[in-house]
Amino acid sequence: MRKTVSFTRHSANVFFHILTRCNLHCRHCYINPDQHGRNTLEIDTIDRWLTLFARRHPSPNVIFLGGEPTLHPDLAGAVKRSRGLGYASVTIDTNGYLFHNILDRVTPDEVDYFSFSLDGPSPSVNDPLRGDGSFEQCTRGIAAAKQSGFSVSLIYTVSRANIDHLRHMPPLLAELGVDRFFIQVIGVRGQWTEDAQRVETLSQVDRDTWLEVIPPVAKAAARQGIAVTFPKVFLDPEEPFECAGMVADNYFIFPNGRVYRCPLCEDYPMHSLEIRDDRLVKTAKVNEADLFPLFISEGCIMNRIIQPRNLPPAVNGKPPYKIACCMLKEKITPIDAKAG
Repeated sequence: MRKTVSFTRHSANVFFHILTRCNLHCRHCYINPDQHGRNTLEIDTIDRWLTLFARRHPSPNVIFLGGEPTLHPDLAGAVKRSRGLGYASVTIDTNGYLFHNILDRVTPDEVDYFSFSLDGPSPSVNDPLRGDGSFEQCTRGIAAAKQSGFSVSLIYTVSRANIDHLRHMPPLLAELGVDRFFIQVIGVRGQWTEDAQRVETLSQVDRDTWLEVIPPVAKAAARQGIAVTFPKVFLDPEEPFECAGMVADNYFIFPNGRVYRCPLCEDYPMHSLEIRDDRLVKTAKVNEADLFPLFISEGCIMNRIIQPRNLPPAVNGKPPYKIACCMLKEKITPIDAKAG
């Protein structure tokens, strides 16, 4: 049995890109330096911005991102500062190269999860997407993190290029000792928008394929004792649509001070908030927040504006399904898998 995870209304999630530099050049990377900046934040700035959100929300969660966040020489200091400010959980998203001996500079008490990105069950599937040698390095990094006592997540970004191989992931997850598995849909933003025009296999999968493949694989992984989370993506016509920008507190922070509430908007100067002089201020209209309340029968208004090809054609004037908010998730736990 899988469960839809409602938006969290009483906590804040701070997705903190502390730099945009990376050692890899993944074909589906969503980072857009022209919009997100090319600078690496100084530790003093990171400290002040962490403080800003800790004061705004009690016990927020922080996810350190890049680029590759372990390239930042002061990531360990940022982690320790987060704990000192009362952040409820700390996650580091990484490609597995684990620069600056990060595993030796933080402890499992300070980092709740190291979250690794892997897009195939073998080098032949993963490396064409993420770079030569990245499969070996990532799995080696996972083993090192587990040996050091850290909890580990793994993120698999699904596209037409790798969905046929997703079913081979549950045995690998169990072998690696992964604690949580996140299946993610490829985002129509960043590098992907350029590459997809040349490479059809990088496109998003259709609804029938998603529903046929994703839930059974999630259940198989849960039967291995691994909690699995994946986007809802598609809603039935009678299911209500909710926008996380209206009912949840998610902040996507970039080194140039832009703060988005919707990740689909990140390729555009549509951010509703900005950090100026260490204060969080609203930006001028029209921005993403002005669009959140708009209702369309197909669900997500951002899909209508930014990626309209995701929307289903109407049948007799009515769409056969809706596109859910990209922050709406489904979850299967090991207990759910046994029950279902």
